[in-house]
Amino acid sequence: MTILVTGSRGKVGSHLIGLLHAQGIAVRAGSADPAKLTLPAGVDSVPLSLDDPAGFPAALDGVESVFLYCEPSHVGAFVKEAVSAGVRHVVIMSSDAVLLPGAADNCIAAPHLAVEQAFEGTSITTTPLRCGALAGNALPWAWALRGAGAVNLPFPDSYADPVNEKDIAEAAFAALTKPHFQGRSYHLTGPEALTFAEQVRIVEAAAGRNVPVRAVTPEQWKAARAGYIPADIADQLLVLWAQDTEPLKLTGDIEELTGHPGRTFAQWAEENADAFRG
Repeated sequence: MTILVTGSRGKVGSHLIGLLHAQGIAVRAGSADPAKLTLPAGVDSVPLSLDDPAGFPAALDGVESVFLYCEPSHVGAFVKEAVSAGVRHVVIMSSDAVLLPGAADNCIAAPHLAVEQAFEGTSITTTPLRCGALAGNALPWAWALRGAGAVNLPFPDSYADPVNEKDIAEAAFAALTKPHFQGRSYHLTGPEALTFAEQVRIVEAAAGRNVPVRAVTPEQWKAARAGYIPADIADQLLVLWAQDTEPLKLTGDIEELTGHPGRTFAQWAEENADAFRG
């Protein structure tokens, strides 16, 4: 069995490759720039960009299972090639935004939903992992500290459910290697609901330094990210944060898949504390 991992330079993909390789499972690392990958000895890489169908046939040749990031631009071509190559199972790194009302018209949810739906009616079994907010979304705060000396928050009391990328990788590993998990969707959340202000305090404790928070208006936050975040995505994030004034509902899906509770945000902060000390 060969498993193709797309997005192999990402936090989830790179950790998943290590888990598969450690168990002696043949894994192929797909990346738009394979030369920049750092792979375990014996792991093959292949040029693969999900927005360029030219790389699909070689990447999928001889592959039985795929870990797939959500890029909808050519997902129809990817599905067609995967079926032709004899792929049997795809684990999709999706978003829990697809669970929101009106997901098809939500600019965050729609790309993930399109990828999930593209496999419907095919011979391929899919296992969507619908992830909550990634713990790594806090890393840009380190850049803000170096540049502006403070973290700007438009909704400091908005709640999130930060999920560790290592837990997502371990959940994907379970779904790829244990048939009884396949063919279902899973909602992956962290083990606790935290406000952004609480997350900042946790980072502060881990880094051993003061992390100032500056309250800004939604308009100021959006303007500061022009050119980095598309305007429609920024608008949708602001809508979500304005609504999330109560602790989010958490699930036990990570523990079901991995056999252990999800890692806390404090664990993530300890592992990444050096980024906030610079």
